[in-house]
Amino acid sequence: MVRDGDVAVIRIDEPPVNAATDAVCAGLAAALDAFEADAASRAAVILCGGKGFIAGADIKAMDAVPDAPPLPDLIDRIEALDKPILAAIHGPALGGGLELALACHGRIAGADARFGLPEVKLGLIPGAGGTQRLPRLAGIGITIDLAVDGREIDAATALSVGLIDAIAEGPLREAAIAHARTLAGQPPRRTRELPMPADGHALVEAAAPKVAKKARGRRAPLLALDAIRFGLDHPFDEALANEKAVAIAALRSEESRALRHLFLAERRVRRDAADAPTRTIATVGVVGLGTMGRGIVQALAAAGVETIAVARGDASLARAQAAVEKAWAKPGNTRAAALVRWSSDLAALADADLVIESIGEAMVDKTALFAALGGIAKPGAILASNTSYLDIDALAAASGRAADVAGLHFFNPAQVMRLVEVVAGAATAPDVVATLMGFARRIGKIAILSGVCDGFVVNRLLAKRSREAYFLLEEGASPYAVDRVIAGFGFPMGPFALGDLAGIDVQRAARIARADRLSPRERRADFVDQLFAAGRLGRRAGKGWYAYGEDGRPAPDPEIESLVSAHGARHGVARRAIGEDEIRDRLILAMVNEGAKLIDEGIVAGPDAIDIALVHGIGFPAHLGGPMWWADRQGLTGVATTVTRFAAEQGDEYWQPAAGLLDRAATNRTFY
Repeated sequence: MVRDGDVAVIRIDEPPVNAATDAVCAGLAAALDAFEADAASRAAVILCGGKGFIAGADIKAMDAVPDAPPLPDLIDRIEALDKPILAAIHGPALGGGLELALACHGRIAGADARFGLPEVKLGLIPGAGGTQRLPRLAGIGITIDLAVDGREIDAATALSVGLIDAIAEGPLREAAIAHARTLAGQPPRRTRELPMPADGHALVEAAAPKVAKKARGRRAPLLALDAIRFGLDHPFDEALANEKAVAIAALRSEESRALRHLFLAERRVRRDAADAPTRTIATVGVVGLGTMGRGIVQALAAAGVETIAVARGDASLARAQAAVEKAWAKPGNTRAAALVRWSSDLAALADADLVIESIGEAMVDKTALFAALGGIAKPGAILASNTSYLDIDALAAASGRAADVAGLHFFNPAQVMRLVEVVAGAATAPDVVATLMGFARRIGKIAILSGVCDGFVVNRLLAKRSREAYFLLEEGASPYAVDRVIAGFGFPMGPFALGDLAGIDVQRAARIARADRLSPRERRADFVDQLFAAGRLGRRAGKGWYAYGEDGRPAPDPEIESLVSAHGARHGVARRAIGEDEIRDRLILAMVNEGAKLIDEGIVAGPDAIDIALVHGIGFPAHLGGPMWWADRQGLTGVATTVTRFAAEQGDEYWQPAAGLLDRAATNRTFY
């Protein structure tokens, strides 16, 4: 603490994010002691060094948090001070940092400030007054947005709802000291003394069904809403005690442990190839402007990357350019549009530092293109394929410059989906891998590193789930029962609803491309071919596995039940009743077992990449931590026993237990 005239300035500087560690709390408590004892200090300012305000708790240390952590009591002490104290906020003020600011007697922010209560994303709720002070200052609606939905707001929004008193004009420190002087000598404005909003009950009850639907098995959003509701009906101190108790219980929950695991796993996978040098990527070329290629162009330009978009043929180019410009027209994204150069000439890619191939999944076409790109691209340029399953090593060989070639697999829609698989071939240079991992982060993606195999991580595991879904139909399950079980598990939708969304024609094309790799049983389970022949092409055609009404809502279709029954009769398959437990286990454990094989084969460095890939690639429920984390929680002995039983029932060809799974189960070890 230092004094500027009659204003004490308390500065917190705890790199990298000013986490509210025990040391920070102790230091702040000592500074408050000094402020209270200093008669010449009539007001105080709390500000932070670095890139932002206090960021809340240290996530890596949360398992060791005691039942009575120091921050809530410290925040209560700030609010109870007899001399006014002002929060001066720059950058992010998140979690406990925002809760501390809410307890101050005034708040001023820089224009770059952001405000949020992201605890819900980690299976938590605010535990230091966030659900009680925020509605008193800014209203129930903003509190639901931040504490229940985990959103953030900027400084302008915070000012408009009363969360802050002012946005600083000029340097924040000087503006904060001047503002603090206006508070000096006045009774502190304690947030706890403000009333709850009169419309609180109506807004909470209106939000409740939406929150429950969106939660899909997560408890934290419901707990946060309940804490807000409790505060509407109870005195502040009771509501604060309730919030603290619920927050500690949430911290100890499996949901929070799983979500914190994913948070830290994302940071661990960043370290894959992090030690290698990188190449400079200023300009990126995209060749192949179908749906995926157009999405990649949008993602690149939106991230501020100069992009060369190449289609093979003027007509294809015109269609792609029109589609992208239409997508950008509504938000008025002129900055992104200005970054894209359009061409139908491969030679335009000669200036690119990275070329991303995104043509159709035909190996003969891709190898021809990579042979051409090998001669066109400048020395040192990286050639990356967006293939979802083809052999990167074969493409690398075709290019004549294998060290420069890797996979860079985006997920559809590429401008929305955050996951990218970076695929290192046998000859891929380490600096190419490191460059692509870093570049993915630069454009706002989460990158995981995979070796070369059929389908890499996501599609290899998804193929096993899809295979089991079709086999379950043959054996007696309804597609609607399968989807209900998977949606009940926490996925956004089941495999058959997902198939309708992707398009039956798209799935059939992929099946044809992989025909030489299908087993006899997989060829027999030709449901996609049957739907295609019947003109049931999915949601956009109005019928696929489901029938879609004028409102677009899916409904079970008796024709599908007849088709599935006829298939069994035609192939002499005796159908049986299949329970929900078997449906769940066969679909989920198929992915767990295959994930263990990825680890055994060295395709991934460890289970982190699999969990991140499945959560962000196909919507594996985040609150369960990913398939490998989930399997650990179920107990690998039981998992291995079930997989071994399925191997006996279904045949080793489909259910050969992974050696690593069996070994971990036998030696009482886990994936984590």
